Amino acid sequence: MTRDELKAMVGKQVGTSKWVLIDQSRIDKFADVTEDWQYIHVDPERAKETPFGSTIAHGFLTLSMLSAMVYDGGPQLDGVAMGVNYGFDKVRFVSPVREGSRVRAVFTLADYQDRGPNEVQTTLGVTVEIEGQDKPALVAEWLGRRYFEGDAG
Repeated sequence: MTRDELKAMVGKQVGTSKWVLIDQSRIDKFADVTEDWQYIHVDPERAKETPFGSTIAHGFLTLSMLSAMVYDGGPQLDGVAMGVNYGFDKVRFVSPVREGSRVRAVFTLADYQDRGPNEVQTTLGVTVEIEGQDKPALVAEWLGRRYFEGDAG
């Protein structure tokens, strides 16, 4: 889509990703990378004793999946040479993601700013849904910068 087409979508839903399985293998790999081996994530037997009833994904695992989800279901702008994460204004981990659940992201364009002839900043409202549940896993306000061909920054 063009920059003008995206700008016209402020306040509207701009995409939904496919469902992504959060299985124990993914959780264990994330634990290894981040060195966060808390039992609620990696010990299925002990985690059964918790109010969750099973292992749960790290909140930061759910957050990190946004990169893949936005490539899959977020708005794609014509002529982008490079995109970068600029940060988050808000992140809330609303519900645990139990092992074996599927999640997806729904994106709403909350703000669009032209920052120069070859740069824009967007704020995406993101809701990560858990299949079969009313309450989301995560809600966030995600800032991104896009640089267009002719100027990479």
